[in-house]
Amino acid sequence: MPAPARRRPGTRPSVAAPADLRRRRAAAQLLTAGPRSDPPAPPDGPANAVSHLLAVQAQDPRAVRLALRARGAARHEAEVDAALTIDRSLVAGWLLRGTLHLVAREDYAWLHALTASLSAATTRRRLGQLGGDPERAVPVILRALADDGPLPRAALAERVAATGIHAEGQVLPHLLAHAAAAGEVVLGPVRDGAQCFVLTRDWLDAAERPPGRDAALAELARRYLRGHGPATEADLATWSGLPLRDARAGLAAITAELEHEGALLDLIRRPPVPKRLPPRLLGAFDPYLLGWCDRGFAVAPEHARRVHPGGGILRATALANGRAVGTWARRRGKVVLEPFEPLPDRVAAAFQREARDIARFEA
Repeated sequence: MPAPARRRPGTRPSVAAPADLRRRRAAAQLLTAGPRSDPPAPPDGPANAVSHLLAVQAQDPRAVRLALRARGAARHEAEVDAALTIDRSLVAGWLLRGTLHLVAREDYAWLHALTASLSAATTRRRLGQLGGDPERAVPVILRALADDGPLPRAALAERVAATGIHAEGQVLPHLLAHAAAAGEVVLGPVRDGAQCFVLTRDWLDAAERPPGRDAALAELARRYLRGHGPATEADLATWSGLPLRDARAGLAAITAELEHEGALLDLIRRPPVPKRLPPRLLGAFDPYLLGWCDRGFAVAPEHARRVHPGGGILRATALANGRAVGTWARRRGKVVLEPFEPLPDRVAAAFQREARDIARFEA
């Protein structure tokens, strides 16, 4: 009888089935543990989870809090607000893909250094299309924050409008993104339910110089795979918004830490993953549905338009064993589930528990 074939170090058999890929990616995404309602989450729970994922898309404040709930990182949404406001362990800015992302405080500077030039190019182009004037408007924003910050976006809109400078519609968000790309502002504390802008120099301590670009690309690749592996080099490029050559350079720098499964890459020495994943109600724009080029591993093609109808919308999704089985929304204070097909009693009961936990989390 022939001896079993040996695989060389740094390789493993190809992913056997989409179910295996879902389990492994869900485990990397911290979706294998239940929401933590008791005992209370530790004070650094939200920051630890965000650091593990590296960056969480944050243009929807409610959605980013629900993402942390689903991962057991916060017992109540107030814990996320405290991480932003009191201990300042979390901060938000326009980083990956020029989109607002929540990151751990210590990751902001090097991610900003990697992505700021691309974000700046995007905001300049959009402001040109919208008729915005950053040379006149941004100094007004910076003076307002220096004199009276932190301030929410509505207050900054009033300050700019009072000078007669055009800042209506989408102009102000792009002006703020322009200031963020220049390293001048970040989104920090939550006051009266609104996240406020602050001057970067006032909110973040003077940090050590960010690592060189090569070291930063290596860290980007390592941290991306920690929260998203297995994945491809194209997945990393798409998620980060950086050119494919940068993704390849970052992965090449950590090749000794990787195992290969065809085009898929992952970090070596991953812990075992569970055979079944707990049902979860994910908020809109959840990282589990945003981390790769193709979300087909989690969303069947026939249901794709119900999850992602277009126009930049990614709906709140019901997940069973890593697979999207419906969408949901909160209407008149109640979670309303819209399954794609009838659900087993066990799964339906689990979603009811999830709905109760969301109500408790947001109470």
